[in-house]
Amino acid sequence: MFRSFFGPALFLAFAAFALVAPPAGAADALTPAQKEAVERVVHDYILAHPEVMVEAIRSAQLKAKEKKEEGAKQAITERRGELLSDATAPVAGNPHGDVTIVEFFDYRCPYCKQVEPHLEALLKEDPKLRIVYKEFPVLGPESLFASRMALAARKQEKYAPFHDAMMAAKGKITEETILDVARSVGIDVARAKTDMAGAEIQEIIKRNYALADALDIQGTPAFIVGDTLVPGAIDLDNLRHLIAEARKTSG
Repeated sequence: MFRSFFGPALFLAFAAFALVAPPAGAADALTPAQKEAVERVVHDYILAHPEVMVEAIRSAQLKAKEKKEEGAKQAITERRGELLSDATAPVAGNPHGDVTIVEFFDYRCPYCKQVEPHLEALLKEDPKLRIVYKEFPVLGPESLFASRMALAARKQEKYAPFHDAMMAAKGKITEETILDVARSVGIDVARAKTDMAGAEIQEIIKRNYALADALDIQGTPAFIVGDTLVPGAIDLDNLRHLIAEARKTSG
């Protein structure tokens, strides 16, 4: 009877409301006996129809997801300048491209390495694409060392080869591994060590941490395309779809 009249989620909401709020105009709250009776009805109903809880949980999760996505869009709008126009952020592809992918990544993140071939493929096939790299070292001191070296390599116009080589590096990433990669792409390591210890590079990474926090980015990789934030690895077709949607919006 309850199921046909209310529907599962509405029934639970109504019953829960009855526990804490009497009908409009009632002089007194529910008596202990009435409260116990309502609790018993809810309890028995859930036992008989467990799918009600599944529906309620899914509904709550969907609302939480929608709220988070809306918050991300607002944060992207507010921080668009930092995301797209930070002169200290390395850029690949067409510097004047009509769509930008912003990637927060860590050189020790296996999922970042998994997505890297997709980004390389997009750059080859899409001459209007621009990628902004946000160094976001979150996986320990070696990650931080690698990001600092990458930004120091940029001062020697070696960011791209260092980035590509680090993304291709297999196995455990240590400081010695990072130095070997730097040497292999022609970086003056002595100069880079001096540069990477400077306040400028420290400040860039600090700003990236703050930007990620504002966007509620909690891990790597994370991508922003248009007004969409995608946490975690993403496949090539979905990246293409996001790019196409961003072009529609901007057009």
